[in-house]
Amino acid sequence: MNKNDFDTIPDREAIGSQPRVIDFFPTDNDSPQTLSSEQIAKWNANGYLGPLEAYTADAIASIRSHFDSLLAETLAAGRDSYSISSAHLKHTLAWDILTNERIVAYVSDLLGENVIGWGSHFFCKMPGDGKRVDWHQDCSYWPLTPSKAVTAWLAIDDADAENGCMEVFTGSHKHGLIDFAVSDSSTGNVLNQTVDHPERYGTASLTPLRAGQISLHSDLLLHGSSPNRSDRRRCGLTLRYCPADVHAYLGWNQKGVVVRGTALPSKWPGAKRPSH
Repeated sequence: MNKNDFDTIPDREAIGSQPRVIDFFPTDNDSPQTLSSEQIAKWNANGYLGPLEAYTADAIASIRSHFDSLLAETLAAGRDSYSISSAHLKHTLAWDILTNERIVAYVSDLLGENVIGWGSHFFCKMPGDGKRVDWHQDCSYWPLTPSKAVTAWLAIDDADAENGCMEVFTGSHKHGLIDFAVSDSSTGNVLNQTVDHPERYGTASLTPLRAGQISLHSDLLLHGSSPNRSDRRRCGLTLRYCPADVHAYLGWNQKGVVVRGTALPSKWPGAKRPSH
């Protein structure tokens, strides 16, 4: 499978036809190495954790500079600022962030000693672009079973209410797969799903982050974000992880990188670091 095959939104019928176990699996970790026991308990209760420190101001400034060049190349090629997906398969910048030991250490405390990093997508809201991310659960887009995936959301720029930071409904991860309606880009939604009346499933919360911080959320957590109506860009890089015992359909195991511990090559053969 070509790395560019992962650039489009997955076909929901193909994913929906795969046999999957969709449920929240609480973390049972009596001796976390990086997170505290209180943070583990909060994760289990809320399906969300943050903010957590990942990069210093100087380090994230360097990452931002590299992303600025990547974004300029992307726009010059006629693509938009949301199109840089499966980035770790094509860009060393994203690969090195996906495999960053500090981020992996947080995730490993939630997922165990054998961890796969398999996804990376820049969600870059340009100043005043007017686009939003409607309420959704990540697991509805991913052909993985069981549903144990965790997303680390890295703030490349400062993210706040003015420029469209992520919003979550804590506790919604305990409701299994929630019914959604299909939407399209003509409505201003970056994705193609929306969940009505999300307040029925949890408690609304904004999740502002400073550049260099991350948050963590369950693949079953309802989340989204409002349009960026400010004069500042809001770029975040989503990093996707799962335990090595998770099964990936539709060739998605080809995207996986062993970032902690080991994995059976038959399940996760191991993508290679890109050359540029």
